[in-house]
Amino acid sequence: MPSPPYFIDLEEAREISHQYLPKISEEIISLDEASNRILSEDLESLVDDPPFDNSAMDGFAVRYEDSSKAPVILKITQNIQAQGLTNLPTIMENEACSITTGAPMPKGSDAIIPIEKCQIENGQVTLLEPSKPNFIRKRGENITKGDVGLCAGARLTPSRISLCATMGYQNLKVIKPLTIAIISTGNELKAPGESLEFGEIYESNSFGLASLIKLSGHIPKRYESVMDSMDSLRSVLNDASQSCDVILTSGGVSMGEYDYVRKIMEDEGDIKFWRVKLRPGSPPLFGLWNNTPLFGLPGNPVSSHVVFLMLTKPWLMKATGADGPIPKIIHAKLMDSLKSTKDCLTLRRLEIKFTQQGVLAYQPRHQGSGNIESLASADALSLLKPNQSGEIGEEIEVMLL
Repeated sequence: MPSPPYFIDLEEAREISHQYLPKISEEIISLDEASNRILSEDLESLVDDPPFDNSAMDGFAVRYEDSSKAPVILKITQNIQAQGLTNLPTIMENEACSITTGAPMPKGSDAIIPIEKCQIENGQVTLLEPSKPNFIRKRGENITKGDVGLCAGARLTPSRISLCATMGYQNLKVIKPLTIAIISTGNELKAPGESLEFGEIYESNSFGLASLIKLSGHIPKRYESVMDSMDSLRSVLNDASQSCDVILTSGGVSMGEYDYVRKIMEDEGDIKFWRVKLRPGSPPLFGLWNNTPLFGLPGNPVSSHVVFLMLTKPWLMKATGADGPIPKIIHAKLMDSLKSTKDCLTLRRLEIKFTQQGVLAYQPRHQGSGNIESLASADALSLLKPNQSGEIGEEIEVMLL
């Protein structure tokens, strides 16, 4: 078997991994279940919205030609509420209809005057200001029947779910979420809450990765930590490949004697690449175990998060056609110097402040890849290109977290 690409650029790693996407299926769910799901088909509106011209204000529906100047006194003829009407009244010259927000416009009316700009007495209304034609919401101004309101791949945010309901949909066809195994490796790992002996630490990566998976719209399956043993690792990888769509491992991918994930993938798996030009996070590998895609993430907590954000998350979006969530990249002025590298994309943890002088970036924390607090307290990651100076005062790209 030829050696896999070694120490490659992030874009090359993405291109290689995108050649090995999981099989995707669909399911139908209700609107109540739709939060953060991924639409699998274009949605055409089943209705015009609004379905009729209606008032954007509580007030009076009037003819603009009677009310373009103020003050003016008009006769009140009827009250129209936001509910179904069999017959709409007709506004005649110098007449007004009391109307509530969302109620259909009476025939002949083409303007609204808000209630707070009126005085009412003896069946008449005095308009204290000219009426407003733009206070009418026109039929179909939000969306027209047959228009595509959302495209396949749309991540269903709260506003998009509301749009689905507005268009008349009770149920939606969506991408079935992937089940993603999370396997942490290392003899030193203990579950949070257990007693620690000297040399042991609490296993944290699987919890953070599970949350990242949920935010991406998929289902995490956390396994208990695996001891540094080829037999133990083989057993859990076999189980994960049979029950999950994707495998994430944490730890064991570097060049040490006990980096068993790398060793077992070299001996028994199918590695597609190993090591990527990222700092932190350079040791990851990608390949197949029993034809199941596997991302071998570094064991240091910051590195595992960074590699997921930069490599695994875009892969999941590609697999499902999802249009988000896309990280927001902005420019910021460095207020502390950052150390870059000669050959890697460098992702330092930054605090961001939005000021009248512009967007300012600070590096207030120790940047060790084992220091998860530096990521938990950060607002952004630097996107320092190889050999970029990172000097105070330089404008750089940062990715908001």
